[in-house]
Amino acid sequence: MAQQVGIVTSMASSQELHQTITVYGAIVSAPEQLSHVRARFEGMAKSVKVTLGDRVKTGDVLAEIESNESLKTYAIRSPIAGRIVQRHANTGEVTKDQVLFSIANFDTVWAELRVYPAQQSSVTEGQAVHVLASNDSVESTVDHIVPSMESPYLVARVKLANSKHALSPGLMIEARVETGRFSVPLAVVKDAVQTLGGRQGVFVKAGDEYRFTPLVLGKSDDHFYEVIDGLEANSQYVSENSYLVKADIEKSEAEHDH
Repeated sequence: MAQQVGIVTSMASSQELHQTITVYGAIVSAPEQLSHVRARFEGMAKSVKVTLGDRVKTGDVLAEIESNESLKTYAIRSPIAGRIVQRHANTGEVTKDQVLFSIANFDTVWAELRVYPAQQSSVTEGQAVHVLASNDSVESTVDHIVPSMESPYLVARVKLANSKHALSPGLMIEARVETGRFSVPLAVVKDAVQTLGGRQGVFVKAGDEYRFTPLVLGKSDDHFYEVIDGLEANSQYVSENSYLVKADIEKSEAEHDH
């Protein structure tokens, strides 16, 4: 039965819990991955090869310009690989020193997180960060902490790998910064804990059955609860899909009442 419904058991044991604080911020493009392209010499655009949203590789021709001085046509090439995010050039237009194209590579982005005064003593460079965005999560570390020029908070800057381009500049995000770790002698997985009869507990494996065992819980992090009382070390308990066991017990009790 357990295998059929996906019930998984684990052994209750000691765990290292992670203490975190929650901060909020936004995704921004990486400054080092943004290039503004200008014409080397003033002239007229003879042709424009790309438009907004196009992907380009390093060396791709973006436009061809006829120089005012030499009357020769030269190519403007992309200095980086990325996507065209701005275009200010059309065929027949005169080019001077204005930006013709802006190219951004979003394989790497930055999270800028607001750290308010009450949190600032807890956040330092090098701490682990768990960034939550778009139903996904990314692990990284705090790279820099810089003051905000117009607000009382500090800005924690976190570099994020973004190969799938799921994190777009402007996206609002939540992040948990790890501020400490501590060990507890006994812990259970958070998802294992259910409430039955007004008490919190887990389902302990007893032979071929699962017995609900009320617990006294202590500290917690994103994944585990500390167990103060109610469970012995090395006990086998339902760690995944415990809600199915609860539903089965409640169904049996309802049928018994009738």
